[in-house]
Amino acid sequence: MRLSNVVRPIFIFAVIFCWLSIVSVHRAEARKTVYFSAITLYHPIVMYQKYQPLMNYLSKNTPYNFELKLNRDYRNIMGYLAKKEVQLALLGGSTYVLAKQKIDIIPILKPLGADGSPFYRSVIVTRSNNASINSLKDLRNKSVAFPSVFSTSGFLTPVYHLYADANISLTDLSRHENFRYHDTVAREVLRGNFDAGAVIDVVAKQFENRGLKKIWTSPPIPGLPIVVRADEDPELVAAVKKALLALDYSNPDHRVIMSEWDAELRYGFSVARDKDYDTQRKMVIFLKKRGVSIP
Repeated sequence: MRLSNVVRPIFIFAVIFCWLSIVSVHRAEARKTVYFSAITLYHPIVMYQKYQPLMNYLSKNTPYNFELKLNRDYRNIMGYLAKKEVQLALLGGSTYVLAKQKIDIIPILKPLGADGSPFYRSVIVTRSNNASINSLKDLRNKSVAFPSVFSTSGFLTPVYHLYADANISLTDLSRHENFRYHDTVAREVLRGNFDAGAVIDVVAKQFENRGLKKIWTSPPIPGLPIVVRADEDPELVAAVKKALLALDYSNPDHRVIMSEWDAELRYGFSVARDKDYDTQRKMVIFLKKRGVSIP
């Protein structure tokens, strides 16, 4: 039976459409899924909102599908790397230093700050109406909230400077407590549950006009390293580096893309090296000698 002149084009179109659909599905299935995790700066819902756009960008600009694997605390992310459950992870300096002792990982990139330099800072905040706390030395006999003991900006750096600069130990505080997230620390101080708290600079900025003030800012800290296992596929590493290093904050189109990302990541990236985190290694050793356990 012959196809009519009307039916024939429709039949051919349908065949071509089905073929293209199959090819498209095949190509999508052929793309390897890459899992990315990040230290818990915020509640998981907020983490998803701030980091999923980055996954979308990487999926669009590399030959891979990127999926975000959230975690509840800093220990989880080190376990993910050890068990090869994630291929890339955004760590803090101290988390990287501690993980490096047990897992063969390498830093590949670190984010730039708003000033274009690859650094960020630790900040200690108190309530805006608290006139009795204006510097590190004022924290003696005060209550202080910290994020995880694995946090570089929330614990390692501020505690190091309490000991080294103000001669204040943790036992000189009236009390101290560690919380999972940096924004939780800020809220605990805002509610009056603690006299002061240590947080990463981007969180301090978020709460600056909500009733908190800065009383201390650390020297520059090397940017949060994006790490991979040393045995990771070099093609994946090269693709990620190419996609992220291509971003230029001075480019208006790139600014629009990064505006949806966490403030810690929206100014571009630079290459990271292991030696960038030697200062954090020295801080860990300094504090351990004084009885401060960094797990």
